[in-house]
Amino acid sequence: MSGKKRILVDETEWYRAQRAAQKLKQVRRDVPRLLEEVRRQTEADQARTRAQLEERARRTEEALSGLAAHTQRLERDTGRRLREQSERLQQELRGTADRLERDTRTMLAEQRAALERELAAERDQRRRDIADLTGRVDEMAGNRDRAAAAARDWLADGATMADLIATTLPHERHAPGRLHRLRLDLDTARRNSDAGQYEAALSLAQAAYLDLSELRLDIEHRELERRLAQDAATDALVLVETLITQNEVRPVTGPDGRPFPDVELDVNHWSEGELEELRRQVAERLSRARDDARTADEQRELLAEAAVLEKRLGEVVDRAGMQMLASQLRVNLVDSVAETLSRIGGYELADGEYQDEDERRSYHAVLDHMTGNKIVVQVLPAPDGGTGQILRVLSYDYDTTAEHELRGRVEAVQQALGEEGLPTGALESEPGVPEPEALDLGRFRKGSGKGSAPLRERPADGAS
Repeated sequence: MSGKKRILVDETEWYRAQRAAQKLKQVRRDVPRLLEEVRRQTEADQARTRAQLEERARRTEEALSGLAAHTQRLERDTGRRLREQSERLQQELRGTADRLERDTRTMLAEQRAALERELAAERDQRRRDIADLTGRVDEMAGNRDRAAAAARDWLADGATMADLIATTLPHERHAPGRLHRLRLDLDTARRNSDAGQYEAALSLAQAAYLDLSELRLDIEHRELERRLAQDAATDALVLVETLITQNEVRPVTGPDGRPFPDVELDVNHWSEGELEELRRQVAERLSRARDDARTADEQRELLAEAAVLEKRLGEVVDRAGMQMLASQLRVNLVDSVAETLSRIGGYELADGEYQDEDERRSYHAVLDHMTGNKIVVQVLPAPDGGTGQILRVLSYDYDTTAEHELRGRVEAVQQALGEEGLPTGALESEPGVPEPEALDLGRFRKGSGKGSAPLRERPADGAS
């Protein structure tokens, strides 16, 4: 004879119904407010980027004003086209509300492809512009004085362009070593000029300048690509951060879709800190995304991680909701068991408590009989995070010792649960006798009492 009976209450269908009713995995997205909040939180990032670009434009303008007229016109045209391109791509990335529903990685890939096409087109345009300048060098062949003057102009323009790149552009990030090599070419051209070899100096100085000019164009495009990837990653991570805040507390609804009054789901509490851990992970990645030292590839990786973190948020919200619903179901199960045992055996519910007064843990109840017999009902979460509950019925009988009577009592409970739509697994008899300390629910009343009290109302279909 065993006074310890154990059955698994299978809640798979119940969980599925609750998910459908409450749409737990569907993270709430108040899109107009969400978009406004993302814009507000990224305003400082945008202001910082604008300040950097404005300062670079100012210093570039100062540098270009010192160039010879023909190169100044070439570089101003290039600068204008770069600004137009940057503004257009930034507007595409930020300016559409539906980007919250679109795969930003796809948008970024499209912009990257567009950048490559436009860089190729820009180079073609510059080659056409440069062809005229190159022709003028040929005209100076054999004219020593004109070649000497032109060499000096190209050397001065080359030095100006090299200094502009060195002081305003992240050249070592995007083109390590190239500026140094081109400065060596300028030094060689300068030595040729000092030695009176003006035609050689002119040809080398012009080639060095044109390479420097193209280096500037290449770095500007690569930096624009990095900045667009940074903006996309930052926006995506701020979006997840905002969604976490929006979903910290959610209403609890019944199968009819109506929220229960005065009952809310504290996602961090019911997920046992998973939400705060997720928030920490997002904050850490957001700090990396805002680091200008990160490459475009690193920013694209952060963008991909943002999508994973948003998906994980839905899973955390889902688990928290199911944890809360399962907690309520544990109370409902005890009520069902108590009602059945009252009907068939005259037992009455005397006391009930969660382990350590924590509704996320197992629920324990004591039932009394007028004869002095007692039954302890324990409802424990399924092991390893599975669905379902473990129902233990511990009998402290002074006058009932027959195994078939103890078993018949629990089989009646099984039947009642099945009629309520909660099928059970096989009934197991545990070896040994019930532990005496299970009768003492006072041992659980030492906790802080965190969390909301369980709902005592039990809907007709057994769901909450």
